[in-house]
Amino acid sequence: MSDAIAIPPLAVAGTDLALESNAVLPGGVTLTLEPPASRWSLRARTAEALGAVIGRAVPTRIGETLDGIACLGPDEWLADLPAGTVVPDGAGQPVSVVDVSARGVVIRVEGASAARVLCSGCPLDLERFAVGRATRTVFETVEVIVWREQADMFRVFVWRSFAPWLWHALKAVQLG
Repeated sequence: MSDAIAIPPLAVAGTDLALESNAVLPGGVTLTLEPPASRWSLRARTAEALGAVIGRAVPTRIGETLDGIACLGPDEWLADLPAGTVVPDGAGQPVSVVDVSARGVVIRVEGASAARVLCSGCPLDLERFAVGRATRTVFETVEVIVWREQADMFRVFVWRSFAPWLWHALKAVQLG
């Protein structure tokens, strides 16, 4: 007899959250709730071992991104890939490949003052954060992953239970 517990799928999709899909803040900063995607938590002792299992190159330095994969720690990566993308599970290999697509949502923050909006609640100096970098951090007290795609565009990954709070907190930012 198995001791495993059946876990039902999540009842609410990220796009079903009580959020607008777009908002424009003072200063022309736009918030956009991104559509669902395939997101994977990847763990391995080395980037090379992980790359061999999933069949794609992965970044080797913490903070680097490469083709939709961010290196978040010495043995941790986040893959943010188009919806429907499947990553090999690595069964029998010394890796962990976990589908976290339903765990969170992504809020895109875009505009000339996007970094200032995020800096209002984040301890990092995102004005100096390089394009193509990603890191785990906090916005006020909520854990997020910030991924700078362009000079004026950031993607903020947040767990779905915190998404409404984060959305409204970002909308409330007053740039002085």
